[in-house]
Order: sequence, then C-alpha cells, then structure tokens
Amino acid sequence: MPRPALRTLRATRPAWLSSPRLLRTEVLAGLVVALALIPEAIAFSIIAGVDPRVGLFASFTMAVTIAMTGGRPAMISAATGAVALVVAPLAREHGVDHLVAAVVLGGVFQVVLAAAGVARLMRFLPRSVMVGFVNALAILIFLSQVPHLVGVPWAVYALLAVGLVVIVGFPRLTRVVPAPLVAITGLTLFTVFAGVAVPTVGDQGALPDSLPVLALPAVPLTWATLSTIAPYALALALVGLIESLMTAKLVDDITDTRSNKTRESWGQGVANIVTGFFGGMGGCAMIGQTMINVKASGARTRLSTFLAGVFLLVLVVALGDLVGRIPMAALVAVMVMVSVGTFDWHSLRTLRRMPKSETAVMLSTVVVTVATHNLAYGVGVGVLVAMVLFARRVAHVVEVTSVLDPDGATKIYRVSGQLFFASSNDLVFRFDYADDPDAVVIDLSAAHVWDASTVAALDAITAKYASRGKTATITGMNEPSRARHAALAGTLTG
Repeated sequence: MPRPALRTLRATRPAWLSSPRLLRTEVLAGLVVALALIPEAIAFSIIAGVDPRVGLFASFTMAVTIAMTGGRPAMISAATGAVALVVAPLAREHGVDHLVAAVVLGGVFQVVLAAAGVARLMRFLPRSVMVGFVNALAILIFLSQVPHLVGVPWAVYALLAVGLVVIVGFPRLTRVVPAPLVAITGLTLFTVFAGVAVPTVGDQGALPDSLPVLALPAVPLTWATLSTIAPYALALALVGLIESLMTAKLVDDITDTRSNKTRESWGQGVANIVTGFFGGMGGCAMIGQTMINVKASGARTRLSTFLAGVFLLVLVVALGDLVGRIPMAALVAVMVMVSVGTFDWHSLRTLRRMPKSETAVMLSTVVVTVATHNLAYGVGVGVLVAMVLFARRVAHVVEVTSVLDPDGATKIYRVSGQLFFASSNDLVFRFDYADDPDAVVIDLSAAHVWDASTVAALDAITAKYASRGKTATITGMNEPSRARHAALAGTLTG
C-alpha cells in the first residue's frame, strides 16, 4: 500500500483501535451504561403505559443508531422520561401501534427541522438557562431515585452506603476499571451469596427473551390517523431535540471538544425512525447515562455508545436471569453520584454576585423543570424570561437629550440607544411639543431603528408637531434604519 494511502487510513481509523487502554475504557463504559439503562428503560415504559420490552428495545435501537448517525461522540441516547410523558396519552387512548407510528413521524419531523437549521438556535440559549438546565437535571435524577428508597428493607440503605463509598473511593486506588461497575458487581455478588432479600432489577418488570423484529406500524394510512398522531409526533420531535442539543452542549463543555449539532439533530431523527420500525417508544439523549459514560467512566468515542446498546440487548435477552438479580441499591448509588456530579455547585457559590436577572432566569428554569418533570418546558420558560428581562433592560438604556440653537429658532433632540418595541413605546413622551420652537431636529445618528413599532413612534412624534404647525425633521439614521423607515413611514396608521 502506498505511504500516502497508509497515512490516510491511519488518520481515519478510530482512535480506540490503536490504543488498548482507550478500548478498555470504552468497552467498560458501555457495560456500565447498559446496566444503568435497564431499570430506567423499564421505568419509562411504565410511565408511557407500554410493555417493558417497548422501552428496552427503544434503548437498544436508539443507542446503536445514534452511535453511527449522531454528531456528539460518547453521548447516550435511549428511551427517556420526557418522551414517555409526551406519548403516554397517545398509547393510553389509541394503543401501542399509534405510539410507534408517532415515533416514526417524530423522527421525520426531526430530520426536517435539522435541514431547516434548528441547531443554529442553540446560540440564543443564555448561560443562565444552561446552568438552570443542568441543576434541574441533577435534581430530577436524584428525585427519580427516591421511590427506590421508600418502604424498603434496612439492608437497602446499608448497600447504598457501601455503593457510594466504593464509587467515591475506588478511583483513588485505580482507574483501570470504572468504579460504578465495581460497585454494581460487588453488591450483586454479596446479595446473591449472602442471601440478602432486597429489591432487584427483576422486580421492576419482565425482561424480553427475544430480539426486536422489524415491522411497519399496524395503523390505517388515513388522514384521521395522521391528524391523531401528528401533534404527539411534533411534541416528541421538539422535546427530543431540545434535550439532545442541550446535552450535547453540556458534553462539549465537559470534554473541551466541539460537536456537530446539525448532524446530531438529523441523527436523532434517523434513530427515532429506526426505533419506530422496531416497535420502540422513541427517545433522545439521556443526561444521566451520558454523565455516567463521559464523567464517571471517561468514555470519549462512539464505541461506548454503540456497545451500551449492544450490551443492553445481550444482558436482557441472553443474561436476563443474571441481570434481574442486580440489587436496585447498586444502581441507585450510581445515579445519586451522577446527580451530585451533574449539579453546578459553583453556581450556588456565585449566587450573591450574579445579577438578579440572571438568577431569575436560572431559578425559573429549575422550578418549572422540576415542577413539570419536563426539561423542554423549563428551557422554554427560561428562554422566555431571559428575553423579557433583556428587553426590559435594553428599553431603559435609550437616552434623549436636547439643545436649543443660539438663535432660538431650532431645537435639536439627540436620541441614542437601540429602538425597538420595548424602548420606543415611551419615546413619544420625551419631547416638549407645546413649548418647542417651530423647527425641531431629531438626530438618530447614535440610535438604531429595529422594527415597525419604532417607525410608528417616529410617525406619531412628527404628527404631534405637525398638528401644532411645527416641523420635525429626522436626521442621522444609518443605512438599515433609513431603509426600514423609508419603507414603513406613513403607512402604519389610518
């Protein structure tokens, strides 16, 4: 083989092929994530009102497909609680087949949204919304574990404590094997050989004993079907993209790398389409399992994501009896440490120094997310609050100063700032129409006209002067402002 071709092959070859240490890290990380996915997928299936197999198969197909199509390496996608909440009413009222059809259509919507450039909207997410998203996520991860700690034998709390100690302390001895895997394996062996009776993974629901089958949703191809599933499909697409893109941005920050958000958007769509055709409930990026993969286990490549899906299927189909004996306390310990590691504790230390508006945005994101258990709602409210507070803040930076010519025949008003609907509403009241001389000049050289509301306000000002037999001349507009004013002036009022 020629040397240039050999160098090209080496450059395109996955990094884990040339690094046994990296390969070991990716394999073990995938195994840990697969173990953590099982009870989560079962729980989300229950929320959606479907058989546990539907959630488990969705987690398998989502992880394997997104490993090849996604734009953020090492991020885990599977069945999620947010998607379960969206599709639960559809499954309850119309059955699983309509749910599966909605998943396929939701994937199509995601591909379309990706082509339309939805990923570029991420630039409009303020940092305070991102911090609120992370903190709310940590709280939800912790709260999701509370039911496993209520009304259980005292041994569960002892196992949980041991699991936490192992996860925190084992990395100080060695990082060759992920601490969560050590905790899960050790606690399972202890409970089995010691005969300790505690809740296990098998108590959460029946595990599948066969592979998923490719099939079309058994729904009539009619307008009635489309009108029924379309609202749920659109909600699934939006919720999935918001959570996935936010999670991708978080992993970008953790790993100091940049991901392809557009590819991630259409990759999520393709993964949901594949999942629907295999009878899964759909899904999106999972922040908890992603944190296990990236932070707790140190994974960085697509291999860990792919193996998480493969190991999940192998564990539940071929080793279902063994996996069913894993104590839930071991998995709760892993998730508790994930929630602790996910929470942005620095945001609490800087709370007093942050502007009140930034704090309000963060808190609104956290409160709404925790109250609704829906990250999309929290992010939406956080962005809305940020926009309102920003508009309110900018509206107060517009200044109007005036000076009278030495001859007293002309008064010059100088307007500075950004003129838009929030700041131009009270602009009309900043002029002395009754006492001003017959000639008035409004200098906008230090201002910018952004919208029709400002043009209407300027029309109202000149009209008020004209009604008193005076002339108001607007000067100094930059080219975009002049073009907008020329196109709309005199046309906005009857």
